[in-house]
Amino acid sequence: MTTALTEHAHPLVALGDPRTAALSHLLDLALRLATEHDLDRILHIVTNSVCDAVDCERASLFVIDEARSELYTRVVTELEINEIRQGLEQGITGWVARHQQVVHVPQPYADERWDSSVDRRTGFVTRNILCAPVISNIDERLVGVLQLLNKADAGFGHFDEQLIRAFAAHAATALERRRLQEEARHAHELEHAMEMGRRIQRGFLPDTLPSIAGYEVATWWQPAEFVSGDYYDWLPLADGRVGFVIGDVSGHGLGASLIMASLRAMLHVLTKTLADPDRIVDLLAESIAPDLKESQFISFLYVALDPASHQVHFANAGHAPALHLDTATASFRRLDATRLPLGFPKVLSGQTRPQLMLGPGDLLVLGTDGCIEVRDASGTMFGNERLQQLVLAHRNESANKIVAAVRDAVQQFHGRPLPPDDSTLLIVKRRE
Repeated sequence: MTTALTEHAHPLVALGDPRTAALSHLLDLALRLATEHDLDRILHIVTNSVCDAVDCERASLFVIDEARSELYTRVVTELEINEIRQGLEQGITGWVARHQQVVHVPQPYADERWDSSVDRRTGFVTRNILCAPVISNIDERLVGVLQLLNKADAGFGHFDEQLIRAFAAHAATALERRRLQEEARHAHELEHAMEMGRRIQRGFLPDTLPSIAGYEVATWWQPAEFVSGDYYDWLPLADGRVGFVIGDVSGHGLGASLIMASLRAMLHVLTKTLADPDRIVDLLAESIAPDLKESQFISFLYVALDPASHQVHFANAGHAPALHLDTATASFRRLDATRLPLGFPKVLSGQTRPQLMLGPGDLLVLGTDGCIEVRDASGTMFGNERLQQLVLAHRNESANKIVAAVRDAVQQFHGRPLPPDDSTLLIVKRRE
């Protein structure tokens, strides 16, 4: 559109046509908008420039508010009110927004599309209107509507229609550039906030792992997003045992991470005075229930290890994978559920042996479903069997090397920069 106007510039200059001044205003507008990022300044520059170029009484640049399906203007030349808002079904501007066409209305009062409410509110008299859609040059999306009122002398002509299209195009470029800059800024701020959230959540997890005579402990924690609904921890218990916990809040992301943080706070309070796994899990279920909304639940496993007797007691609220590797027989035993996940009514599972003994070289393998439910490109699931085979193959190595082997295998299997679900693995190994 601008090019077409430029092609006519030379003969107009030669003839001394006053329209050359309008083209000069258009060029000046382009230069001024090139470095402008403030919305109010953009609106002010456009409306004042187009008013001078077209020699009309007033101009308004309406911006679309997609969330409210409205058009609004925050700058109206010489108008007595600060903001005008109207729906997309209202007035000439609404018609232009819906049809995305330039419209010239020489007699507004005779046009059924016209909304006279602003004239009634301000005492202004609208004699003629020229209106154009402001369309994104990126995706042809409506950005706003540019409206001119009361052209002097004979009213708006064909050249004015060309001119308003050119001004609208420049306004669209400036508004879209500003929008992209705002989106980039918000994205940066969000990424910074999420990174801070990740650091805060990482601070909820143990800074160090316990040093237990005759035992090794290793972990892997990988959120699917910046923050995670997976949780692992260890706690020294009042009776000399060491508590290990692992949990998985349904879903992932910020909501799940907040539930996890609440769960952790409750657990740390309870273990100050309690050591019995069943009692702790029951109280956790009662305490966390009000925080679980819209079918949320938490699978949760609490293990109490006595390093002196090597006896393990546990309470399992529907959590898996949770395995004991008996190296003497090279066989796995599941730590079966003793109750439903937190968030469900307590229903006893019939589990009669919520305890086990760790022999030399034995392993506790405690993970979240992100370790076993990931899929490769063909849709095949990693699965519990593959996890067991990996642990069995590396059982004679250190706990750290076993965790690393599982982590590398899972990451290679799904082949993504981040896993599709939060992934956590905790391994406790009794030395030979």
